[in-house]
Amino acid sequence: MKFIETDNLEEIHNRNLNISSYIVDDEHILISGELKEKNLITVYERSGESIEPNVFHHMQIQLLVKRAELKIVDIYVKIPGAPHDDICREMENSLDEIKGLVIAPGFTSKVKKIAGGIKGCVHLTTLLLSMAPAALQGYWIFEARKEHRSENSEFDIGEYLIDACWAWRKDGPLAK
Repeated sequence: MKFIETDNLEEIHNRNLNISSYIVDDEHILISGELKEKNLITVYERSGESIEPNVFHHMQIQLLVKRAELKIVDIYVKIPGAPHDDICREMENSLDEIKGLVIAPGFTSKVKKIAGGIKGCVHLTTLLLSMAPAALQGYWIFEARKEHRSENSEFDIGEYLIDACWAWRKDGPLAK
């Protein structure tokens, strides 16, 4: 398949993930994530009732992360909007068991074990799993803001990047 230009196509749906990192203090960074999902055209319930374009999923997660080890020390979840508000808001505490986890290889499988399937919300899980690599990037930016920083980091970059993708393959130029 070749790349299809979308300029002249009718957009019907949009999912937007927005993830930012903030300095809290010398030991912690805050990773703040938001998922907004919109239907961009009028749709219809099976009953025939129309639903005008709107934001139908709106989820927010904040992770307080101890930067030296990328350990999640606290988590806050808010669901400002969902198709089934009352039922969906029951999931605001579904990620509480994430506290104490370290964002490291194996994180995804641990999250899915804690909050996958009927134990959680697929939208919150999607957002959280997108926030993990952003936390790593936030850590690097936090460290790189220092003009005269040490070559020796307390953080093992190899544990996170080696064999994570083609560019960082074990036998590639970046890993050497």
